[in-house]
Amino acid sequence: MQPIRLIKGFLTVGVWTLASRILGFARDMMIASYLGAGPVAEAFLVAFSLPNMFRRFFAEGAFNMAFVPMFSKKLEGGEDATGFARDAMSALASVLIVLTLVALAAMPWLVLAMASGFAGDERFALATSYGRIAFPYILFISLAALLSGVLNAAGRFAAAAAAPVMLNIVFVCAMLVASRVGWPIGDALAWSVPVAGVAQLALVWIAARRAGFHIHPHWPRLTPEMKRLARIAAPAMLAGGVVQVNLLVGRQVASHFEGAIAWLNYADRLYQLPLGVVGIAIGVVLLPDLSRKLRAGDTDGSRHSLSRAGEFALALTVPSAIALAVIALPISSVLYERGRFTSADTLATAWAVAIYGLGLPAFVLQKVLQPLFFARENTRSPFYYALAAMVVNAVIAVGLAPVLGYLSAAVATTLAGWVMVFQLWRGSRAMGEAAQFDSRFLSRLPRIVAAALFMGVCLWGAAWLMDGALNARGLRYLALAGLIGLGIVAYFAFGGLIGAFRLAEFKSALKRAPKA
Repeated sequence: MQPIRLIKGFLTVGVWTLASRILGFARDMMIASYLGAGPVAEAFLVAFSLPNMFRRFFAEGAFNMAFVPMFSKKLEGGEDATGFARDAMSALASVLIVLTLVALAAMPWLVLAMASGFAGDERFALATSYGRIAFPYILFISLAALLSGVLNAAGRFAAAAAAPVMLNIVFVCAMLVASRVGWPIGDALAWSVPVAGVAQLALVWIAARRAGFHIHPHWPRLTPEMKRLARIAAPAMLAGGVVQVNLLVGRQVASHFEGAIAWLNYADRLYQLPLGVVGIAIGVVLLPDLSRKLRAGDTDGSRHSLSRAGEFALALTVPSAIALAVIALPISSVLYERGRFTSADTLATAWAVAIYGLGLPAFVLQKVLQPLFFARENTRSPFYYALAAMVVNAVIAVGLAPVLGYLSAAVATTLAGWVMVFQLWRGSRAMGEAAQFDSRFLSRLPRIVAAALFMGVCLWGAAWLMDGALNARGLRYLALAGLIGLGIVAYFAFGGLIGAFRLAEFKSALKRAPKA
């Protein structure tokens, strides 16, 4: 994949992910307005997190990290890639059907495992009911993730990247209809989850058929390739489980502070915007690209792809991290403070946004470095690294809770993210030149940081001067847009001046992006 084509792939995925995140903001703004940080909001957020937790564990994390490199190599080598995908889909569907039936029966215990602070109050019964409605989503979204992996390996990124948009469209429509006809908003949200899963699966299944991949499940078979896939996926599943334990610890801590699960969720949405646009785009495009180049023995190409991915990631996420830390309060206020979401909720959310923002470059660098291991079918090392990060997360989240309260969960997530990056970087050094950043990346990195710090100073001063407009009901959206626009101009102008990047590179990629 040539440099422009690689960045074009990043941008294709990034643009669709941006659309999904913007609709996600609309969704969360509506939830905040209708439900605030109250018991119904917290119950739904915990219920929705259950299928998402297992989805990341089975599909997007472990299974796809093992499946995509194997599928890519078969596709590159002219082997029966479609038959392999059919077998993989059948095996995955079988496991997920059993998991869903067990989870529906054990839902009260799953809710307590996620949020023991719910025991004895109305949130527990609500979360159990919502969880049983929402959990079948895991079957549909996991099969959609496998089909997305097929499309991504074939270099067709648009449909897979567009699928998450369906989820937020269904959510927004459900809330609008429920508010109009008088249905409980919490019930409408819960039923929207499986409906959205079906819509996402249908979209990528149709796209796969149009791309020539006729993939459908059949009675599962334990072929030698499926055994090999399971052996590779098992350590990645354990690593995915470790990541979910980190999230579980954070939610457990937050569940003992009223409103904290909602505050952390709304903060999470804000830092997930740049993480999703950049990090997910890089992870989706880079893994099949590295897999193909390793099969072809292209060491220089692998190093170049890695370096450009890292450069692209940091050029966009370092300034985002600075911005989230500097203007967390006005962002949280303008986007969320309305209806049942109070100024106290805004302040609590803003603190979490700032802390999460400091970990944003680490979360994106993980997406850059992990494909180095997965492309070599090495899933054991990331598991051991994730295990160490889990210990750091648990010790900080639980240990600092008496001092920092719910914010200990955010601090733990950020520090554990940096620990994970350090381990991935250190482990990749044994892979040779193909896994090392080149001189251009190393020369541009300090300039990117300098440009981001300059932008941060500009944002801080502008936010102080625009305080009145940012709090004026008729001007706040325009003022926030102006503040963000000022930050973008300051960063790219100063960054271009000191050689942090070349604006022509972004322009060239943008011109070619629609062809991806």
